[in-house]
Amino acid sequence: MSKNSKFRLLCLSNGHGEDIIAVRILQELRQISSKLNISALPLVGEGRAYFAAGIPVIGAVQAMPSGGFIYMDGRQLVRDLQGGLLQLTWTQLKAMRTWVKDGGGMVLAVGDIVPLLFAWWSGANYAFVGTAKSEYYVRDGEGHLRQESRLASFLGLNSSIYLPWDRALMINSRCQSVFPRDTLTAKMLQQWQIPVFDLGNPMMDGLKPVQPLQISSKAELTVVLLPGSRVPEAYANWQQILRAVFSLIETYRDRSLLFLGAISTHVNLDTLVQILVQAGFYTLDNKTFNYKNASIVLTQTAYNECLDKAEIAIAMAGTATEQFVGLGKSAITFPGNGPQFTYAFAEAQSRHLSSSIILLEDPNQTGEAVKSLLGNSELLATIAENGYKRMGKPGAARRIAERLIEQSN
Repeated sequence: MSKNSKFRLLCLSNGHGEDIIAVRILQELRQISSKLNISALPLVGEGRAYFAAGIPVIGAVQAMPSGGFIYMDGRQLVRDLQGGLLQLTWTQLKAMRTWVKDGGGMVLAVGDIVPLLFAWWSGANYAFVGTAKSEYYVRDGEGHLRQESRLASFLGLNSSIYLPWDRALMINSRCQSVFPRDTLTAKMLQQWQIPVFDLGNPMMDGLKPVQPLQISSKAELTVVLLPGSRVPEAYANWQQILRAVFSLIETYRDRSLLFLGAISTHVNLDTLVQILVQAGFYTLDNKTFNYKNASIVLTQTAYNECLDKAEIAIAMAGTATEQFVGLGKSAITFPGNGPQFTYAFAEAQSRHLSSSIILLEDPNQTGEAVKSLLGNSELLATIAENGYKRMGKPGAARRIAERLIEQSN
């Protein structure tokens, strides 16, 4: 890049959480240099995070029925195909190739093999931020495989969570940088001639509380409720989570409990309130909802503050659960009906995050599970250390942005 030319970058991402991670990196890029020409192409969903950040979007955007979780359920793929997935994909591929022909530049893929494949197909140089895969899904904390298979070993499938076709895209000469989500995954990828940079997980950036929560409650136990951001699934998750809330109320009858509902802006708050009232909660100010010794406060503007204040989470979410665990805390989870938070998803998440996740079969088991957890100080210390290790320290978005700028010079 010459001194007077602008660094052109097209960011591809495939999911709401991936969009947010991508935006963090792009915002850091903007802070580092004014000589940037940044565009985005969200492959899944409407790309609201990009629009909110003032990042121009090229090509067509469309919310698919699956929300991008077709790998969890083949039926979701059928629904997406019926919803115009093939036509949308072809339109996006053409938009990307047009962007490359209009002046070249670098493509930044954020997510899994789908944006990585798009980046390769673009014909431009590219970088990859791998958010979906971690060696912790298949290895223990020491890096040993949970299950070994001779056939998998023969096919080269035991060497890394990233499969041979993933790695082929990373080894390609046009792939300039690969940023895995944790140190263990980076270490495993270093077996091949892949330009791996272990710079941390951008998911843990931007989580500092902005201001204290204005809550008068003097609760003896504070729990954050995370029903996820996908609708209508979040409403079904909320009903499941309320069963867990009632289990805690029953277990801790002699203690004041505070539940903080950290609700996505994609979710209709009135629907959650209606479910609360139907369950027996009452309110005097339409902000705090009470039942016996418990209070529930719902917010769509104080996410960081909720994660910071809570001692434990009841979660049926992806990114939000991982972020809470990364703060050194434990989350109670149980499978829902999907399409995202199915048993398969919850089980994979518990493997990935290990002791930081307590996966229950039934929400009604929550009270006893929390009581057992909070009574074990040694386990709590292990959980804190585990969360920090698996999710990493803040600042990754800045470090990745700096690396991208170095490559552009």
